[in-house]
Amino acid sequence: MSDFTAARQNMVDCQVRPSDVTDLRIIDAMLAVPREQFVPDGKRPIAYLDMDIDVAADGQAKRHLIKPAVLAKMLQAAAISDTDRVLVVGCATGYSAAVVAHLAAEVFATEPDSSLAAAATKNLAGLGLANVTVIAAAPADGDRARGPYDVIVMDGATEIEPHGLYEQLKMGGRLVGVFATRKPPRATLVARSPADFGSRMLFDASAPVLTGLERRPAFTF
Repeated sequence: MSDFTAARQNMVDCQVRPSDVTDLRIIDAMLAVPREQFVPDGKRPIAYLDMDIDVAADGQAKRHLIKPAVLAKMLQAAAISDTDRVLVVGCATGYSAAVVAHLAAEVFATEPDSSLAAAATKNLAGLGLANVTVIAAAPADGDRARGPYDVIVMDGATEIEPHGLYEQLKMGGRLVGVFATRKPPRATLVARSPADFGSRMLFDASAPVLTGLERRPAFTF
């Protein structure tokens, strides 16, 4: 067993399972995806730690892989089925999209940094995950051309209501993400019904805010 294989098992046993993640499909997916391949070489030793890992190149805007347990708990709440079409927004180097690809029929992922979007495409292809398409686009924009979606996964936090993403859900569709619209920030599930969008707070969580979903500065005199 390699050091990374052992670290991956330890991540699941010590971070994911103790966070009340009981869906075996998610556990199997997180055991199958080599997280170390989605971080820069110099950060591979910390790939499985309980932390948000910046994967952007030096001098570029920070982009992160969010904490494994936060991702796993949100995916469990989203209840992704093997027939679902899923949109992952802000996928960075593609780790979250790789995990979702083991759960869903078809995955589309967006990333605002074009170099990271290209890296995500390469990483996913290297794992033989042919059911994922990555495009360079702002998280707030989603991917209307390929919608609507059964599930939208926000790979990070938002400080504003992402109404543009809500509109890309199918009826009965679900969106999960960390909502930092107020304190404390909480992972939240939003579901679309014919009448409205209903939300349910899941658990307290923190995650880096996705590009374009920051709170707008208040105007002062």
